[in-house]
Amino acid sequence: MYNKFIKISEKIVNFNKKISVDGDKSLSIRWALIASQALGVSKANNLLKSEDVINALNCLKTLGVKIKEKNKEIFIEGRGINGFNYKKNITLNAGNSGTLGRLILPLLIKSPYKIKIVGDKSLSKRDFSRVIDPLKEIGVNFYPNNKKTLPIYIKGSDYLRPIKYYENRGSAQCKSCVMLASLNVPGEVVIKAKKSRDHTERMFKSLNLPIVLKNFNDFDLIKLSKPNLIKNINFNIPGDISSAAFFIVLTLLSEKSNIILRNININPSRIGIIKILNRMGAQIKLKKIRTINGEKCSDIYVKSIKKLKSINCPTSLNSSAIDEFLIIFLVAAKAKGMSYFKNLSELNQKESPRLKIATKILKMIGIKVESTKDSIKIYGNPNLKLNKNFIIKNYLKDHRILMMSVISALSLGGSWKIYDPDSVKTSFPSFFKIIKKLGGQIK
Repeated sequence: MYNKFIKISEKIVNFNKKISVDGDKSLSIRWALIASQALGVSKANNLLKSEDVINALNCLKTLGVKIKEKNKEIFIEGRGINGFNYKKNITLNAGNSGTLGRLILPLLIKSPYKIKIVGDKSLSKRDFSRVIDPLKEIGVNFYPNNKKTLPIYIKGSDYLRPIKYYENRGSAQCKSCVMLASLNVPGEVVIKAKKSRDHTERMFKSLNLPIVLKNFNDFDLIKLSKPNLIKNINFNIPGDISSAAFFIVLTLLSEKSNIILRNININPSRIGIIKILNRMGAQIKLKKIRTINGEKCSDIYVKSIKKLKSINCPTSLNSSAIDEFLIIFLVAAKAKGMSYFKNLSELNQKESPRLKIATKILKMIGIKVESTKDSIKIYGNPNLKLNKNFIIKNYLKDHRILMMSVISALSLGGSWKIYDPDSVKTSFPSFFKIIKKLGGQIK
């Protein structure tokens, strides 16, 4: 219901807890898509049960993939590469998920029929030309021809060709789109990609798919060949660092509090938030480090801290913290001095124009902010304490804006009315349950 809201009028009291967060969303969606191309039955433990992942499973079911759940495990029966059961007049709904919307396309490039891809209001505003253009170069057909947003139709081809693709945005979705397309493309596909999340590369490697990866300072060079088959992939999916980030910051900004976040994905391309916050004075520690299906995981230890310092954030950390900048900005609001974050235009290509909305929220709580279309300066106030009334609404139901607002209310005080709480179901269904476990009072 559009007018649904929650109220928070009390700061959280000190806590000392061990918690787990929901499974990693990026890994959950990628596992489901690649498992659909495998031969045989793949199994996942701790698959994220968010709306985005459920939409991914529903899309696969529409394409004829058999999916079962038993004892909290998900089983996907793949029929091999391009093993979908294509029918006429298929519509696939990606909901709010840019990852699903962009990564389902390269698996459809052999479809003999037009397939309609749709999304919700927010996703339908986002740029799909970034994946449409390289797929067109490979030989895929899109209708209407010049349309760059959803809804859109895709039709495959029997005349696919390998390409050399330069990904210069630092977008893991763009890179992964071309990587997944290579599963059906004859010849060698070459990608020169600006540094970004490398979950797809790690999954390809763990499956022994034909991939050659060379890492350079500013970019990665990826060479891919069409595999004969993909073996089934069983995955124990670790917790999502993007979800853990909200509780990391809640702990830092609360008084005399400690938290241990168990079994979290600490993929090096995802832990920019930890590097940034430690530079700002946090003492976040990683313990019990291990590797699961090519992904590094650990327990994360965090304790509250009184003195935080500002940061001139290196742009080299941008891609590894792109989904966490909203909550990082909140830390900067409590830090001593001016923090500067730049080259963040990609933030406005997310579920909402996050840089603009974050600027608005920070100003609303009394923080001096200077922002441009791709940068933000935050003049922190270490003594920031709120006692006014605040209303958060009309943020395009962006789940991360919602969660940032909740953490603001619990750590800074004031009386808050926050609309559209169900938006957390997109990525983190147990968010409020964990908040209550820590002692947060939400009405």
